[in-house]
Amino acid sequence: MNAKLESRLRYLAAIIVAGAVASIGINLVQGRHTIGPLMAGFAYALVTCVAIGGVELFILRGPMMERLNRLSFIGLLAVRSAIYAGIIIVIQLLQVGERVAGFPLQTSIADFGVSIAYSAAVSVILNLGFSIANLIGPRVFMNFVSGRYHSPVEENRFVLFVDIAGSTGLAERLGGIGIHRFLDRTFRLLTESVVDYRGEVLNYVGDEVIVTWPERLGAVECRPLRCFVAMRNALRKAAPQFEREFGAAPQIRGSLHFGPVIVGEIGDVKPAIVFNGDVMNTAARLEELSRKVDGGFLASRTAMARFAAAPPFPVHDLGRLPIRGRVDGIDVVGIGAAA
Repeated sequence: MNAKLESRLRYLAAIIVAGAVASIGINLVQGRHTIGPLMAGFAYALVTCVAIGGVELFILRGPMMERLNRLSFIGLLAVRSAIYAGIIIVIQLLQVGERVAGFPLQTSIADFGVSIAYSAAVSVILNLGFSIANLIGPRVFMNFVSGRYHSPVEENRFVLFVDIAGSTGLAERLGGIGIHRFLDRTFRLLTESVVDYRGEVLNYVGDEVIVTWPERLGAVECRPLRCFVAMRNALRKAAPQFEREFGAAPQIRGSLHFGPVIVGEIGDVKPAIVFNGDVMNTAARLEELSRKVDGGFLASRTAMARFAAAPPFPVHDLGRLPIRGRVDGIDVVGIGAAA
């Protein structure tokens, strides 16, 4: 299955489960313990979550995504809230829950007024949830909600550092706003490959993006390596457009390492989920060394040994390279510029 479609379907399933659990919980708190009200509430939750989740994931984050990204946070909040409210009002007017549970249909204008007010409140709450998840990333959002990293844990992960070459010179020529637009366009394009190969963007740092995979996901089909190659191919295809708009096309270099990483929440005013450990430092230093090798990419032998199959393109052994912080150096391989 396509990685983007699989991700959206998982997200939709999570929305449906959350909505159903919330509906049952609200009914129980209000003292509605019989099967009829529970069925009605569940029907409303199911239809609402499927409708709103489907519109959000397959329309607002699909064909309309580029246009919506031009809006401010408040503007996007208003547009989404209006769309969600419209969907919920239609569902309320159809009285889906009453029909499923076999209850008499509502005819009172006052009842419909309450339903519309309920729809407005729910639409704002759902929209805030989607907006926050979109702002910090769905996986980070779910990790915060679930408390997965509230206490630090150790995980074996692939860590991919990708750096945009020559960005300092471009910044001088394009200016602050110009280089920001250049980097934004580049990172959006690179992120498509991250999604395709089931990676997770950890952070954007200046002209660099850090991507990670848990061992189980990254070992399949050499995903981190394939992701980097896909990034490079995507930039190659987009080069004419970048040349027309910015007078230069982005080039990337990168590094890949594997090992135990400490993952946990840090901070109080603005908490974040951060990754620490020697693996992060080594990957960063490999990225520095990648600037001096043909192909602009280095992968540690440690990472290569974790793949479940051989890479689908040639790699060449570069032997053991000296690296800052490691007395014995590190064994690495490279890939060609045309891989």
